[in-house]
Amino acid sequence: MSLPNPYFNRDLSWLSFNYRVLMEARDPEVPLAQRIRFLAIFSSNLDEFFRVRVASLRTLTGIKRKKLQAQHLDFDPREVLASIHDTVDEHQREYGRVFRDQILPDLRRHRVILYQEEPLREEHQHEVSRIFRSKVLSYLQPVFIGAGNRSKDTRKLPFLDSKTLYFAISLRRRNSPGPSPGPSPGESASGGETTFAYLNIPSDKLTRFVELSPLDGCFYYVFIDDIIRANLGVVFPGYEVLGCFSFKLNRAEDNGIDDEYDGDLVEKVKAQLDKRKTAPPIRFLYDAGTPAELLALFTRLFDLHDDDLMPGGRYHNLSDLTKLPVSSKPGLAEPAYPALVRPELEASESMFDAIDQQDRIIHFPYQSYDYVLRFFNEAAIDPFVYEIKVTLYRIATNSLIANALISAAKNGKRVTVFVEVKARFDEANNLRWAKEMEEAGIHLIYSIPGLKVHAKVALIKRRNPFGVPSVKHWDYAYFGTGNFNEVTAGVYADHGLFTCHRGMIKEMEKVFHYLKKQKEVRRLRHLLVARFNMQDKYLALIDREITFAGQGEPASLIIKLNGLEERTMIDKLYEAARAGEKVDLIIRGIC
Repeated sequence: MSLPNPYFNRDLSWLSFNYRVLMEARDPEVPLAQRIRFLAIFSSNLDEFFRVRVASLRTLTGIKRKKLQAQHLDFDPREVLASIHDTVDEHQREYGRVFRDQILPDLRRHRVILYQEEPLREEHQHEVSRIFRSKVLSYLQPVFIGAGNRSKDTRKLPFLDSKTLYFAISLRRRNSPGPSPGPSPGESASGGETTFAYLNIPSDKLTRFVELSPLDGCFYYVFIDDIIRANLGVVFPGYEVLGCFSFKLNRAEDNGIDDEYDGDLVEKVKAQLDKRKTAPPIRFLYDAGTPAELLALFTRLFDLHDDDLMPGGRYHNLSDLTKLPVSSKPGLAEPAYPALVRPELEASESMFDAIDQQDRIIHFPYQSYDYVLRFFNEAAIDPFVYEIKVTLYRIATNSLIANALISAAKNGKRVTVFVEVKARFDEANNLRWAKEMEEAGIHLIYSIPGLKVHAKVALIKRRNPFGVPSVKHWDYAYFGTGNFNEVTAGVYADHGLFTCHRGMIKEMEKVFHYLKKQKEVRRLRHLLVARFNMQDKYLALIDREITFAGQGEPASLIIKLNGLEERTMIDKLYEAARAGEKVDLIIRGIC
């Protein structure tokens, strides 16, 4: 009897992970503000999934089966895409039910009302009109595209920005006289003929949710979308609005770098960022109530394919739900738990003194990230520190750590920073900081072709402040599972180790030497470094437990990972389980 396929498809597995996020949103035991946040996370995750993973699978559909097998891809990308669309469609319907049938009624029970399709209360109508005319109108850019049978060539239309929200609008000219913007010269919408337009929703420039005046003890909010809907007559004077339907376009963002090994990699990354703005469509998400004629028109004008089209609800980009300001309302959020301080570190004059006494490990976000900031800030001004080396993968937009490194360089210390410019969606931010650091005198090392550096480590070299003749240097290292990012450290579960262990520091020096010279690292006894010894060591550790299991001894392993998709490791875990080893996997996403 043949065994079933031991591997789950990575993308369908990821959709299962995202569905678990949605399950949190529908759990009545979760505080309401957090449930709303889970809805936002689900939406944001799915958006990125289409821009990256679905775009990648679309590319694979153009490759012949034999070539796919040569790349060890034993699945049909077309079948996977079909399963993705079926699964996402089911998840989106569930999302709509949770939002419509659970979240909105629960908000009402807490006297928070988010206007949907119901008419505005009379007291709010003038307020909405005033907000529209004073704040919203200046951001709007209506575009007429003519009648359905003779609409403009898409090459003459303004470019549709990825992730921006729009309205598709059908209009009919009123018979009454008066000025109107009308279609472009040569086109007419007179005589009752229907014409079409689209209009941006400036949710990237203005808040998506506008708080209106409270009434009868209730708090009222309205989508900026609906503020615009209520005032379309101002945007299109002289026209009757026959229909208004929201849509958005996702463009592919998986365009890889052509030949990383040749030419300037940084310039190629910059060019890749520019390509994303004009990349081909990957998902056209539209209001399911959009008339077939209007949908067909947009499909033709913007060169969309059937696979791009995905029906949705009245509102898109619901990742913006994070901006719905309800957390402060009574009973909607669980109490905030401030990060814990470490009394022994608080009492220490400096982080260096505390690390001299013993290794220190911090668990984020449960314990304060301030100790990492202190580590860099103290190094920046300490007169005995003469060199700092750091790897950066994702840093905060207004990074305190990057500023500390700049201060250190200006204070005369040698600072070397490895910047991974291929950190997806953080490329532009990393390049901006790299430029600022280089201008401050920091030595920059950029991405290595064919390799993504994911390590989060720092090395601080310090002269012996006590004048002990037998010791030339006092060096300190930090090893972290999380990015050097004080913002995400307040959300993600990670660990950071401060140490002055000489063996570990010596090997970290080898790693930095590799990043600079790309010379092979050999004989690592203390550190596990991907590409050199990490997998071999893990396999050996699992084999040790397999041996114990075979001898009737207790044998177990627990692994906590963001994702598990490496076949050699997966095969070894199956082997361990069959041998009687107890295998516990804590996997956040892909498995």
